[in-house]
Amino acid sequence: MDQIQQLLDKKITSNILDLRCGGINYQKAQVLAEALKINTSSTILKLWYNRIGNRGAQALAEALKINTTLTTICLTSNQIGDQGAQVLAEALKMNTALIILSLGTNQISNQGVQSLAEALKMNTILTTLDLQNNKIDNQGAQALAEALKINTTLTTLQLGANQIGDQGTQDLAEALKINTTLTTFQLGANQIGNQGIQNLAEALKINTALATLYLWDNQIGDQGAQDLAEALKMNTTLTTLHLGKNQIGNQGAQDLAGALKMNTILTTLDLQANQIDDQCTQALAEGLKINTGLTILYLENNQIGAQGAQALAEALKTNTTLTTLSLWTNQIGAQGAQALAEALKINTALITLKLENNQIGDQGAQFLAKALETNTTLTKLNLGYNQIGNFKSTIDQKLKINIINKKRLRCLQILCLEKLKQLNRINEIKSLNPIIYDSCLMKY
Repeated sequence: MDQIQQLLDKKITSNILDLRCGGINYQKAQVLAEALKINTSSTILKLWYNRIGNRGAQALAEALKINTTLTTICLTSNQIGDQGAQVLAEALKMNTALIILSLGTNQISNQGVQSLAEALKMNTILTTLDLQNNKIDNQGAQALAEALKINTTLTTLQLGANQIGDQGTQDLAEALKINTTLTTFQLGANQIGNQGIQNLAEALKINTALATLYLWDNQIGDQGAQDLAEALKMNTTLTTLHLGKNQIGNQGAQDLAGALKMNTILTTLDLQANQIDDQCTQALAEGLKINTGLTILYLENNQIGAQGAQALAEALKTNTTLTTLSLWTNQIGAQGAQALAEALKINTALITLKLENNQIGDQGAQFLAKALETNTTLTKLNLGYNQIGNFKSTIDQKLKINIINKKRLRCLQILCLEKLKQLNRINEIKSLNPIIYDSCLMKY
């Protein structure tokens, strides 16, 4: 007990109470809770990877009914269980300060989630609730869905690595048709199949708030990808979509490529660890030639060879928006690297290119090094696990030059904007050349 008391004496006046991995049991948590009842300075409490259990959670819950300064509590991996979730839910009905609550990896099942869902119907402060890696199934998802129809403050809900299936997803999808505040939704590593994705896709056609959706490691496949692609043609808010590890193959890739030709909102698409081969990549590349919104594309850990890399290279010669392309752990080889190198001589948008573990060798590295003699925008090129020797230092040196020049350009843009402000000519420049104006303003 002396150890935790000494720690509190040192940190209780700090803005952040960092007690991660501190061996804190329920008795030490009770001491902490008593201190939090009178504390008026700490706003963040980090307690993950301890063992406070139900009794520790109850003590903290009592403190939360009184404390008015804590805005963030991280209780991940603390053996809290349903009983602990229930007492924390009661505190949420009264607390007027907490905006972030993390309860991942705590063996919370439907009973605990139902209590939290009831609290969300009343709470008007909480914006982020993390319930990843618990024991939530369709029944728990249904309870949360009912809460989302009423709650108007929650912006982030993390339900990854639970046991939610199609029925639970359907209930959540119905809530998304009504909810107007949730912007980030994590549903990765559940048991969502085609029917659940179809319902979710229908909701995306109507929803006007969701910006980020995680669906990695479910059972989506080509049919699910097709449904989501149709939604992307109509959705006007989703900017980030994670579909990694979902057995998406040729047909699904083609459908998503078709959506990219129409969608201008999506900025990040994650297709890592699927069944994307050269044919799939060619379809996606055709979409990239037309798309004007996507900035990040993850294609790592697929089956992309030289032909797929060549298709992407052709797209990069005309695409002006993609800034990050990740292709690590494919089989593009030296030939694929050569094609990408030729694209880098023309492309002026790509900043990050990840090519680790692609059998590129010194020959492929030579092509890339030659391209960097003219390319001035690429600042990060990952080439690990490619048996590259002679050209790595040359590539690293050129990337450093690009980084330095980019910093110099940023400083110049800031100086130009400041000077334009002094001369009162901002609006004039904006009307004469909106592109230059937007570039300077973005950097500033």
